[in-house]
Amino acid sequence: MTAQGQRVLPQPARAGPQPEPIVATSGLTRDYGGVGLFDVSLLVPRGIVYGLVGLNGAGKTTLLSLLSGLRKPDRGTIRLGVARGRVAVCPDVSEFDPWLTAAEAVDLARSLVAPHLARDAVDAALETAGLADAAGRAVGGFSRGMTQRLGLACALVGDPDLLILDEPTSALDPAGRAEMLAQVAAMRGRRTVIFSSHILADVQRIADQVGILRDGRLLYQGGMQELIDTYLTPAWLVRIAGDPSEVMNAAARQPWATRVQLTEPGVIRIEATGIEAGERGVPAVIAGCRARLVSFDPADADLESAFLALTGAEKRAAT
Repeated sequence: MTAQGQRVLPQPARAGPQPEPIVATSGLTRDYGGVGLFDVSLLVPRGIVYGLVGLNGAGKTTLLSLLSGLRKPDRGTIRLGVARGRVAVCPDVSEFDPWLTAAEAVDLARSLVAPHLARDAVDAALETAGLADAAGRAVGGFSRGMTQRLGLACALVGDPDLLILDEPTSALDPAGRAEMLAQVAAMRGRRTVIFSSHILADVQRIADQVGILRDGRLLYQGGMQELIDTYLTPAWLVRIAGDPSEVMNAAARQPWATRVQLTEPGVIRIEATGIEAGERGVPAVIAGCRARLVSFDPADADLESAFLALTGAEKRAAT
């Protein structure tokens, strides 16, 4: 644990010089009387999708506002590897004058941030946001989800290098969420995307790296799989047709198996010292016993479980 309360996990050695990050902060703080954001040192590599997660009130919106320049920090530094004019921000749900059409709203954004671009940029942004068919409709009649899409179109019209999205799927139905996530994932490599969400499954689905905030402090940042590997015990649920006792006894004798238990009739939970050891060892045990395998699934290997394990460990350490 660092002096700022930020957990730093060991990073694998990397050969050769590393590219300059597109976002780097040091000791970033905005204090609203005991709540806010405290001593956050963020590092976002160029060209990735970075997911920022935390409970409501964790400081996600404050951090994004500081990065975008909409708020000023009390202390700390922000270093951007891109000009401010190449940064676009999309709030949770944007507000527009109700008499404007969708095309007029996006064209207004174009005229402000990228007047050199042709009118085709407006059509392309509306198409990407899924609003091509609504280009001529007045914004006042839009649903909350359509308004959120319009905000994305306005952010994209200038073709930014860095796109900051605050809860981009909060107003969308399941189909809309899936489409929005696919659009964000498709930007990987062409631009850098930092997005916040309290829907952990969304973050796990598309993020290359993740930052976890709690009570205004950055508890973790790094790769998704590293987070899961560090804070979760690798485990698998194995369903066997017939008597599972032979498989249980064989698994328990393996040096890589840390725990073997019957969770329900025919279902064995096998915990291992590591992901690779279990992925190789469990199938070998089943094959060696010539057991009839019904299913073999990882247990608890998701961001939500890792998030709860990490935040729970931090809370216990603070008491």
